[in-house]
This record gives sequence, C-alpha cells and structure tokens, in this order.
Amino acid sequence: MKVQVRLFAAARELVGTGEVVHELPDGATVQALVADLFRLYPGLAEMRLRFALNAAYVGQDALLHDGDEVACIPPVGGG
Repeated sequence: MKVQVRLFAAARELVGTGEVVHELPDGATVQALVADLFRLYPGLAEMRLRFALNAAYVGQDALLHDGDEVACIPPVGGG
C-alpha cells in the first residue's frame, strides 16, 4: 500500500520536501512508517514529532490503509 506523508516546519526542511509517498506492506501501522522514516531520514528521530492520520492525532499503533495521509508535526514554539 502507499501512504502520503506530509512534513511541516523543521521536518520539511530536513527532508527537503513537504510531501513524500511511502510504500508499506498491508496491515502496517504508524509505528512501521515511523521506523522507515527514521531510517531514511535519521534527523527526524531527534525531533519530538506527533503524528496525525487523515487529520486526526493518533498513536503509533494505528493501522494504515492505502491512500491514507500521515502528517509529521514537529513541536511548535512561539511568543
């Protein structure tokens, strides 16, 4: 299956793009996606990312389906 990964802020800068399509086996979870992303882009592992699946925050045990959109959201600071 293929999922669309959206990256924001520092994560986007690190990867060099705001979107990537990632292929995973059927039945994969967000955790499997995260492991792949950290392997491909080791700098992401140093960030405190949160994940949203189809616009809703989820835990890493959430199941993925073909065509899902996963957003990788780093911490946001401001004043």
